[in-house]
Amino acid sequence: MDISSAQATPIAPPGEAAPSGPRLVLASASPRRLALLQQAGLEPDALLPADVDETPQRSETPRELARRLARAKLDVAADAARRRDDMRAAFIVSADTVVAVGRRVLPKAELADEAADCLRLLSGRQHRVFTAVCLLSPKGSRRERVVETRVRFKRLSGRDIAAYLASEEWRGKAGGYAIQGLAGAFVVKLVGSYSAVVGLPLYETVSLLEGEGYPVRQAWGAMA
Repeated sequence: MDISSAQATPIAPPGEAAPSGPRLVLASASPRRLALLQQAGLEPDALLPADVDETPQRSETPRELARRLARAKLDVAADAARRRDDMRAAFIVSADTVVAVGRRVLPKAELADEAADCLRLLSGRQHRVFTAVCLLSPKGSRRERVVETRVRFKRLSGRDIAAYLASEEWRGKAGGYAIQGLAGAFVVKLVGSYSAVVGLPLYETVSLLEGEGYPVRQAWGAMA
């Protein structure tokens, strides 16, 4: 997708009145990040996907990569939001997740061979997942957090890997797996934030929004 022509995708059904109060935009098309926000009772008014070059820079650490990409996504989304009257005063949230073994960044697997290489590397060992979340408030202030989570996989057999590849769950996932799916059965130990591994650290995201005055709990009563 051409990032210069990114369009906001409304969440509300066509014809439905725009909600009152502050607007919330998620700078992502990820159904996992959307579901996590909804889990916290937060319904974005629009999705504003931001495609950026995710190639690591020379000597860039996985933590620095996650932070840089989340910032870049926020910048793209903010630029697009400024061109829309209904988005100019929105809270904008962006995030990026990087899976790494040591300083080695694992790809978002698009080919079965890539996913198989990732799974063999992760088999029986600990790896780290870095998820950066950035927030731009209507006042123009920016806040961010980077969450590090350690995950250990069991030793994967050839049958484990072949069966997981057949599931297609790995496609487009950082590190070649989706912890919220079948690969959850591979996890022996997790230290940190489960939601961050899925794609958005809920505690940190809610804290950032609350810190900038977004009414996080406004809709909680309606969910009862």
